[in-house]
Amino acid sequence: MLEIKNLTKKFGNKTIINSLSIKIPTGQILAIVGPSGAGKTTLLRCIIGLENVDSGEFFWNGHQFDPTNSDPKNSIVGAVFQNYQLFPNLTVMENIILAPVKVKGVATKLAKDEAQKMLDQLDLSGKENLYPYQLSGGQQQRVAIVRALAMNPKILCYDEPTSALDPDLRKEVAKLILNLKKDAVTQIVITHDMEFAENVADEILKVTPIK
Repeated sequence: MLEIKNLTKKFGNKTIINSLSIKIPTGQILAIVGPSGAGKTTLLRCIIGLENVDSGEFFWNGHQFDPTNSDPKNSIVGAVFQNYQLFPNLTVMENIILAPVKVKGVATKLAKDEAQKMLDQLDLSGKENLYPYQLSGGQQQRVAIVRALAMNPKILCYDEPTSALDPDLRKEVAKLILNLKKDAVTQIVITHDMEFAENVADEILKVTPIK
């Protein structure tokens, strides 16, 4: 279970998140929805360790952890960003297997085999040797999802995972997210797409800007 207790985040004198507490059982999916400026992406960045919090605690299965000090070899949280953040000088396959091989010590062949399964599932067969600039936005986003999954995180966060996808591919991403429940991956989805949230989430958290 992921538990966040009394998380507060400020930028200067403006409070973005005020004493927020969340519990997400292992393998469950939480969708966080709300208008721009409500703090959705800030919350995501706090959970994955890209923002320091002003106060609050993080627990995984009862053990406290600091997202900003995670050892990459034992990282609890993975993320799929809206701007993809793929390495432009690496092919699709190289982007995906880089961290598993270099950080976790996974054998290259095993890493490639696992990556290929996920690429096939997300309709990316034949794109393995292309570079990010040769892909559409939707294809880059799906590669980013595969790259995050390749590290086998216990918690996986998505920032607007369907923003660049057509309806059929939104269904494929939804299917992938739901299939991860079988592997007990806890997931947090930041989205403006209420229909998508309702299709995948066990619970929906609606946030609004703090005035």
